[in-house]
Amino acid sequence: MEKIVIIMPTYNESENIGPMIRELFEKEFPRIKNASMHLLVVDDNSPDGTGEIVKKAMKKHKNLHLLSGQKQGLGMAYVRGMKYVMKKLSADAVIEMDADFQHPPRFVKPMVEAYLDGADYVIGSRYIPGGSVPKEWAIHRRAVSYFGNLFIRFVLLKPKLHDLTTGFRLTRVKGVLDKIELDNLMELTRFAYKVDLLYQSVKNAKRVKEVPLHFASRTKEASKFSMKEMVATFKVAIILGIKDKTRFFKFATVGFVGFVVNFLFLRVFRSIGLGEVAVWFLATEMAIISNYTFNNIWTFKEAKISGLVTTAKKFLQFNLTSAGALIIQSVFGPLGVRIIGERYDYLVLAFVVAFMVLPYNYFMYNAVIWKTWKP
Repeated sequence: MEKIVIIMPTYNESENIGPMIRELFEKEFPRIKNASMHLLVVDDNSPDGTGEIVKKAMKKHKNLHLLSGQKQGLGMAYVRGMKYVMKKLSADAVIEMDADFQHPPRFVKPMVEAYLDGADYVIGSRYIPGGSVPKEWAIHRRAVSYFGNLFIRFVLLKPKLHDLTTGFRLTRVKGVLDKIELDNLMELTRFAYKVDLLYQSVKNAKRVKEVPLHFASRTKEASKFSMKEMVATFKVAIILGIKDKTRFFKFATVGFVGFVVNFLFLRVFRSIGLGEVAVWFLATEMAIISNYTFNNIWTFKEAKISGLVTTAKKFLQFNLTSAGALIIQSVFGPLGVRIIGERYDYLVLAFVVAFMVLPYNYFMYNAVIWKTWKP
């Protein structure tokens, strides 16, 4: 049976933690089948007695746990909790959840069901059908939340995900959470850490699922939403966006060099009287040699192929996978020249490379040659 642990950071949540524990253990956990549900409260030594309430409840609920520590911010509380559940509780999955009922307990069950159905990462989303934000929110807060998510989706190129700042998430431990350097997450003292954690979790997960979440308003105190938190979140998203695209920028640069090589050899081979198909075929092969060399020593240097035998084998494989590029250019190159004329062959080449060859090559290089992407 899968062991799933809810990690719930608290600081001065004495009014909420008792009702939350009762709601989870007496109502929601019994509804969940085929999973052993646990709750870990990570309390930052709350002066209002939150920890004492949890200790008292632990006498009644064996699956309730308490981890106390100094106040260092929300991100650090989650990091402490995640390390604890992986090492001490041997959890199969963890759920990040607020103690203030903004994440209504009734949504735990669909999160767990999505995980048991095969998802590695489950996001409680406010912006898919069935999800919502509080009606009490002012228009400006609704706009900031919605368009903020839209901005982050654009920066991180995650159009299929709709809620990238939600704090209600389930993560599989093996292969996802255990591959993340938790101590090195950005902005651990702010809510912005959530974007970095989500970004890395999505990269590690083979299957990501969004389930609807009706986000609720805090009833006991004011929201912690602030302009500083928003700015920090956008900053993290922009940094991750730039970092994630570095390899593609290198790949594109190498591709441009290959374009120049291809263009020059088109002229050379055509000048010696070869047929048009042979001209495009041989010029493309020269570009392939250029692409392999520069991608290996620069774009994918962290996975650099070395050794004479290995290099020879990989170059053969590179040529085989590049057969697609050869076929694309050998077919659409002459076709384009026939349509718009030989003197505009550079335009044909630019179009074919940019919109057909580059996407194909980027996939094959990452997935097959240097294997930086998971299957």
